[in-house]
Amino acid sequence: MADINITIVDREDVAHEIVVPTDMGLNLMELCKANELPVEGTCGGMALCSTCHVYVQTEHTLNEMTDDEEDMLDQAFFVEDNSRLGCQIPIEESLDGLVVKLAPTSN
Repeated sequence: MADINITIVDREDVAHEIVVPTDMGLNLMELCKANELPVEGTCGGMALCSTCHVYVQTEHTLNEMTDDEEDMLDQAFFVEDNSRLGCQIPIEESLDGLVVKLAPTSN
């Protein structure tokens, strides 16, 4: 396993370039929380909330969206065609260079 680079753009349009190990079983929500980015992850990664909603900015092939993730995004605010839940994106080598932007909150 190798380290990869992921860029997370926060809600103030500041890009955070993060070097991520791929052998720790992290998902994108956990990566955000570990780097003190404003992602709540209220449900703990179960696709039961949308507090880790992100917009995928690059053309990476991601794992297929589950029915639970799709159902939760149907109820979320500010959903776009490139919306995903960070908790449902496992960190793996194929995501090297991934860029995501945190979606706005409902507040």
